Amino acid sequence: MMNNLFSIFDPVNFMNLSLNWLSSLIILLFMPLMYWFMPNRFFMLVYKILFTIHLEFKMLLGKSHHKGLTFMFITLFLMILYNNFFGLFPYIFTSTSHMTLNLSFSLPLWISFMLYGWINNTQHMFIHLIPQSTPAVLMPFMVLIETVSNVIRPMTLAVRLTANMIAGHLLLVLLSNSIANLNLLMLSIMLFIQILLLTLEFSVAFIQAYVFSILSVLYSKETY
Repeated sequence: MMNNLFSIFDPVNFMNLSLNWLSSLIILLFMPLMYWFMPNRFFMLVYKILFTIHLEFKMLLGKSHHKGLTFMFITLFLMILYNNFFGLFPYIFTSTSHMTLNLSFSLPLWISFMLYGWINNTQHMFIHLIPQSTPAVLMPFMVLIETVSNVIRPMTLAVRLTANMIAGHLLLVLLSNSIANLNLLMLSIMLFIQILLLTLEFSVAFIQAYVFSILSVLYSKETY
């Protein structure tokens, strides 16, 4: 039974090609060239959201951040958001429910942050390993704990996004499988519950993209 449930997250192979991964590029179909030249309500809404997020990222990074760094995190936010959002539609593959894609986001970011920090700000990176006012006896343990927490950061970012996207989809699938054997009253109640869950999943899609990008911003700030 568990294999059947998790099979909805498996890419469909055609001639040894996982064509479902192309759904990650579905955003290109919703942003034609005219989107960039003719302001409309959708454009203004997206612009307002991105401008607010840009200001928040800029505030978190501080005055010493490199120019244009916020645009990299906004792009990451948009990529995850669109993949989460379109994965809620029928017959569209949810690519962010796979560790393969999520680790490809988090691991290169974490490696680049670590390389930049240890090469350019070595002393600052050593300072982060020992919090202020730590007793001398606990310093070796704190270094070990901080090192482990630093190393597992890309894994926790990827697992958090994967688990949240899988959990909501599995719950919707489990509820939909039980609809066939229900009477009219219970069917109406179940449909209402599924609509509520789908609304919750839309908010989860946005929140998880925001959490992933905001944590990446905070991790980058520690390197300079």
